[in-house]
Amino acid sequence: DNDQILEAYDSGHKIFGESRVQELIDKQPNLPKDIEWHFVGRLQRNKVQFVVPFINCIHSVDSARLLRRIEQQAARVDRVIPCLLQMHIAEEDSKTGFSEEECWEFLSSDEWREFKHIQLSGVMGMATFTEDESIVRKEFKNLSTFFTKVKEHFFADSPEFKEISMGMSSDYNIAVEEGSTIIRVGSNIFGERE
Repeated sequence: DNDQILEAYDSGHKIFGESRVQELIDKQPNLPKDIEWHFVGRLQRNKVQFVVPFINCIHSVDSARLLRRIEQQAARVDRVIPCLLQMHIAEEDSKTGFSEEECWEFLSSDEWREFKHIQLSGVMGMATFTEDESIVRKEFKNLSTFFTKVKEHFFADSPEFKEISMGMSSDYNIAVEEGSTIIRVGSNIFGERE
């Protein structure tokens, strides 16, 4: 809740993630204006308009269609939104995201170079939910390797393309070892969601 966020904020933390649009738009107006909000959950195209006025980064861009909608809505409010391409790295079908082939094809199309209100800033992935650390490590290693290929091929001249958002409360230590630059550890800090 907001009190917990304020406690973390008062101790110096300025970046907070939220995975639910409704909770984000309820919280944001009542909290300090210099908080940097990252959206980390599934973002439906019809909800984009509600977050673009203030969001600082969208981690969960899982399709070209969503990217186009973010571009359109960000243009409306004249903002540039940093976005991460969500990659489907897990063995679970419930997770969404680009396959490596889809992502490479999209980036090769150069459509994204026309976008004036999106800053592609890296990749995001969620590992399989399993006790088997070797599976988790392999998935994170694959994402890290793919990031490097994409960076060299499409973003060699773009210092902004630098983020690998991977690792949650249960597996962040492995993610960091495999090159994560952003971990999403809300449960460890604030407790499990209701």
